[in-house]
Amino acid sequence: MALYSKKVMEHFTNPQNVGKIENADGVGEVGNAKCGDIMKIYLKVNDDGIIEDVKFNTFGCASAIASSSMATCLIKGKHISEAIALSNKAVVEALDGLPAVKIHCSVLAEEAIKEAVKDYYDRKGIKYDPETLAEIKD
Repeated sequence: MALYSKKVMEHFTNPQNVGKIENADGVGEVGNAKCGDIMKIYLKVNDDGIIEDVKFNTFGCASAIASSSMATCLIKGKHISEAIALSNKAVVEALDGLPAVKIHCSVLAEEAIKEAVKDYYDRKGIKYDPETLAEIKD
């Protein structure tokens, strides 16, 4: 049996949304000290809260790159609230699985998106619940 699914290999060898967004509305960077993976996600959000563009730069293994690529594909064109709700399990499912020792890569993707959303809220002065990152309506 192959270590990686076909989808993981597709997103590793031909990652989607790679790069940097100049003047991004939100940027999230996370890392894992044990494996050395580092992910940085950039968001461009329109006035309606829709993620118009998302890019990533990842230093890491095939699973880290594939998780970053898939996560960006899953949130592009979605409302910021949907991006917050993206779980690492959804990333793993979309990739048709990851080896158990590589699940932490999908967790990094989830965390990087949440950090980028938090940065977006902070830049825009939007109040949010730090536990869930849900907007607090006045």
